[in-house]
Amino acid sequence: MPAPRAVRAAVAAVAFLTRIPVGRRVECGPADVARGAALFPLVGAGIGALAGLVAAASDDRLTPLLAAILAVALETLLTGAIHLDALADAADGLGVGTRERALAVMREGTIGAFGATALGIDLLAKTAAIAALQDGSRPVLALAGAFAVGRAAPLALAWALPYARPAGGTGLALTERGAVPWLALGLALGVGIAVAALGLRGLALVAGAAATTALVGLVARRRLGGVTGDVLGAALELATTVALVAAAATR
Repeated sequence: MPAPRAVRAAVAAVAFLTRIPVGRRVECGPADVARGAALFPLVGAGIGALAGLVAAASDDRLTPLLAAILAVALETLLTGAIHLDALADAADGLGVGTRERALAVMREGTIGAFGATALGIDLLAKTAAIAALQDGSRPVLALAGAFAVGRAAPLALAWALPYARPAGGTGLALTERGAVPWLALGLALGVGIAVAALGLRGLALVAGAAATTALVGLVARRRLGGVTGDVLGAALELATTVALVAAAATR
């Protein structure tokens, strides 16, 4: 018997954003991914809360920096580094000349200078922000809120921009017209989680993630004419990091 649509949507959301093997017994299609978009921020909040708990539990025995490194390592383990990979690919692609060359570079498996630099800056900023949060109030909730609004970033881009590859690819289901209601629900949920976790302070996280997403979108529209799976993943990763920085700045 096929699983209910709500179950397939939840499984699709977890499978799309992580490497947790939840989809082995539940078959999910593009429509399930589109519906699952409404739950992206909730999945992100769960990842952020787990990472925050690891950092908080380690802070008494280790330095805040080492605790933050463990938190980032756990996130990377849960997600399989898929968004870090997307960030590197997008940075390398957007760093070359033509649209066609940029799309081709994003499909290559190697990491160039732009990709390596983007990864280094992102990981340093994320780790430093999580370390700073250990000295503030409600660090676990801060991570949950930041990861929630970060997972809302690709929803905004998928709503605003077309898919750049004519043949389709990862993330195409999010750009289809039928996904719009679920994208809207996901965006509202992301904002709601951040505010519920941190009160008005959560709006700083939303503002940072929104500004980052808008910047990525402008670059993608100008260089590619739309988004790709790598662009969506890069926006997620950068928005999460900037939201963490905003949380650290307002702690």
